[in-house]
Amino acid sequence: MSDLTREEIAAGKKDGQATESLLREGERLDDLQREGLKLIQNPDWFCFGMDAVLLSAFARVGKGQVCADLGCGNGVIPILLAGRTEGARFCGLEIQADIADMARRSVRYNSLEDKVNIITGDIKEATSIFGAASFDVVTSNPPYLAQSRGLTNEAGHKALARHELACTLEDVVAAAAGLLRPGGHFFLVHRPFRLTEIICSMREHRLEPKRMRLVCPYVDKEPAMVLIEGTRGGNTGITVEKPLIIYERENVYTPEVMRLYDM
Repeated sequence: MSDLTREEIAAGKKDGQATESLLREGERLDDLQREGLKLIQNPDWFCFGMDAVLLSAFARVGKGQVCADLGCGNGVIPILLAGRTEGARFCGLEIQADIADMARRSVRYNSLEDKVNIITGDIKEATSIFGAASFDVVTSNPPYLAQSRGLTNEAGHKALARHELACTLEDVVAAAAGLLRPGGHFFLVHRPFRLTEIICSMREHRLEPKRMRLVCPYVDKEPAMVLIEGTRGGNTGITVEKPLIIYERENVYTPEVMRLYDM
């Protein structure tokens, strides 16, 4: 994805009109390659990856529905969903105040203030913040690794994004269950090695797994990600979709992935 420098955006041009500079020192503006949307990121903190793009494509948000993204980071998933669905409102919840501020500036840059709202807060308090049963859809791209798994650096932005320092998988699933209306849908991207945990936790909180797709880097390689959908209070029975293959060969995306990126 291409990016604009701080100096270019500070020149104050967007769609031929002057706009205030929304970038801070060390930040850049990345092109999301959809509907002209762009995202402010700081490469020294943590930049979104393909998992966020795949989750936004996997999630289904119907016309007029309201959606919450738990642990929204720089706001990439709410912004992408606002651009590709007919949902009415998208709320992002992020515990780190500086990351939430960056997400709000991206929302402002894209003129999405009427559709996307970023809240600073703790996932463990999500039901108190938003109210129980207040969303049709909940999404999350949470930290994949348990706190003790390979953690060697201090609890900075990258550590919080990768490791369960501020919340656990159980916290995320419990929050989603509390926020969803009966029949509402939860969409999660995670790592396959935790699939047993994911399914057990979802069922414990009455989020019945209904759809799953594994993501493989190459057709002959084991899965690197899993996309899973659950329905609050749904009946048993899950559809396992064919795997999504990322690369045809080195540095060459498959046609399906190219479509997801609007290439």
